Amino acid sequence: MKETNIILMGPPAAGKGTQSELIVKNFNIPHISTGDLFRAAISNKTQLGLLAKSYIDSGKLVPDEVTVGLVEEVLAKDECKKGFLLDGFPRTTKQAEALDNLLKKMNKSLTCVILLVADDQVLIDRIANRRVCPKCGNSYNLLTKKPQKEGICDSCQTALEQRKDDNPESFKVRLDSYHNETEPLIKYYKDKKLLAEVDALQEINQVYEAVKKVIEG
Repeated sequence: MKETNIILMGPPAAGKGTQSELIVKNFNIPHISTGDLFRAAISNKTQLGLLAKSYIDSGKLVPDEVTVGLVEEVLAKDECKKGFLLDGFPRTTKQAEALDNLLKKMNKSLTCVILLVADDQVLIDRIANRRVCPKCGNSYNLLTKKPQKEGICDSCQTALEQRKDDNPESFKVRLDSYHNETEPLIKYYKDKKLLAEVDALQEINQVYEAVKKVIEG
């Protein structure tokens, strides 16, 4: 059976979390978020996790080789035999090259790279309405994806919170950082004819239908 190996890219608040949930559910592949990988490795006190923690605790960026090592560990697991959805990695062309080498070594190849495209100003407006669950990490939006019960997570019934950096000033800094980091990466995957752009400002189901079409080729 052909593997479904996907990278999902897009600016913060473009709906990557929501689309990831739908992809994982419908294609039965694991969602690999580098943030979750770091948290799990640190929590489990693995060798790479402790190494990552030492950089994070001293306020330094975790080196690429540590991040790639964590990704390699998870891709080697049985749960990734049918494929995977990578979110938050790669962030730079150097990381993309390291991922290419890793996949080649594992005899795997990418199915597609999906870029969720959205206007910065719309995202700035959207971010003010984002709420997250501090317990399970689920994300909601008071405009587009409301919780069933106001202010409460659907999954674990925990009170939702607004992130400290979900304000226009902090968010603009994150957007600028995303554009600076990601634009070379977009060119990298365009040149490899792997990149497909999807309008992230449609209704959630419309976005997913466009994403699904890309994945299924």
